[in-house]
Amino acid sequence: MRVAYLDCFSGISGDMMLGALLDCGFSESELRQGLARLPVHGYRVEVSRQKRAGFEGTRVEVIVDRGHQPHRDYGQIRALVQGAALPERVRDLAGRIFLRIAEAESKVHGVTPDHVHFHEVGAVDSIVDVVGVALGVEALGIEKVFVSDLPLGSGSVRCAHGVLPVPAPATAEILKGMRVRKDHPVEGELVTPTGAAIAAVLSEGASGSPSSMRIERVGYGAGSREDRAYPNLLRLWIGQTISGWEQDDVRVLECQIDDLSPEIYPYLVERLLEAGALDVVLVPVQMKKGRPGMLVQVISGPVVDQRLLEVLFSETTTLGVRIHGAERVKLRRWAEHLETGLGTVAVKACEGPGLKGVEFRPEHEECRRLAREKGVPLRAVYEEILWAALSRKRAK
Repeated sequence: MRVAYLDCFSGISGDMMLGALLDCGFSESELRQGLARLPVHGYRVEVSRQKRAGFEGTRVEVIVDRGHQPHRDYGQIRALVQGAALPERVRDLAGRIFLRIAEAESKVHGVTPDHVHFHEVGAVDSIVDVVGVALGVEALGIEKVFVSDLPLGSGSVRCAHGVLPVPAPATAEILKGMRVRKDHPVEGELVTPTGAAIAAVLSEGASGSPSSMRIERVGYGAGSREDRAYPNLLRLWIGQTISGWEQDDVRVLECQIDDLSPEIYPYLVERLLEAGALDVVLVPVQMKKGRPGMLVQVISGPVVDQRLLEVLFSETTTLGVRIHGAERVKLRRWAEHLETGLGTVAVKACEGPGLKGVEFRPEHEECRRLAREKGVPLRAVYEEILWAALSRKRAK
C-alpha cells in the first residue's frame, strides 16, 4: 500500500501541502491541466523554489485578480467542483474537504453549511489549493495518509471577521479528533482552516505515523511566512508499507466496574455497538480489596463518538472512562459468497502475511440463520462452510 506521512513541524496550509506534493513528483503540467477543467478564472498559479531558514522547498502562490471574482458560498463551490471534468476520486476528495470547512464554519457562525460564505478572493485560493491537493494525491497514487501532531501556534490572526485568537474558531472545530500541541516556538497561525481540513480528511481524522514504511520520496512545501530561526516548511514522506497488512488508528475506551449486576452487561454491549463501537470486550478482573469486577473495553474509530461515553455513564456505575489511542493492524478483508451443501452463504474473505492465500471465515449470524432454516446443528453449519472454503482453496 502506498502511504504518505505529513510531518507538520511548522504547521500546514493548503499551499504548503500542494507545494509538498509538487516537490514529491506531482507534475506541474498535470496540476495546470487539472485546474483548467474548473470554471474558475481571473487567477494565475506561480510555482517556485524558495528557501526558509536555509532549507529549500516548493512554494505555490495563487495570484487572484480581485476585480473579477464573484461571491461564492459552499453550495456553489460544491456544484462547481462536482460539475468539473475531473476524476471521480478527485471530485470526492475535494468535496469532502470543502464540506469539512463548511460544517465547521456553519457551527461557529450559526448558519447552514450551504450558506457558508467564502470570501471572494479566499474562495479562489482555497479552490485551487484543495482541488490541486486532490489532483496530487490521485496522481501520486497515495492510498492512505498519516498526520503528525499539529502545532496550533499562538497569538492572534486577522481575518474577514476581525482579529481572532489562534487557532481560529473554525480551525479548532475542524481539528476535533486530531492530536495537537501548543509548544511550538513560533508565534502566529500555523494551521489554517484549509490546511486543517486537508489533514483531517486525508487522514480520516486520525493522527499518528505508520509503524513501518519504505520511504520512496521526501518533499517540502514552503509557506508564505519567513522566519530565520525556524523553517516554515511542510515535510511530506511518501512510501510503501512494509508489512503488507492494513493499518489504522483507533481509540480505546475502558473502565473497571465492581458493583454492577451481571445481567446488565449483555444489554450494555448491545447499546455500545448500536452507538458505533467497533468492538466491545468484557474482561473479568480482580480489583482493590479483592473484589471481583469487570474491565469494559470499547474500541472506537479515531474520533470518539460522544454517544459511547453517554452509554457508559448512563448504563453502568462507573465514575470515569480512560481513553487512549492505539494502532490497529488488520488483514485485508472483503465480503464473499460460498456455494455449500446448504446453499449460498455469505462469508468474510481475508488475506495477508502469515496466511497461505485467501482464507474464509464464517459469519456467525449467517450460520445461525441457516441452522434454523435447515433444522441442523449450528456446529454442522460451521463445518459445512469450512469444508466448502477448503474445497475452493484446493480448486485454485
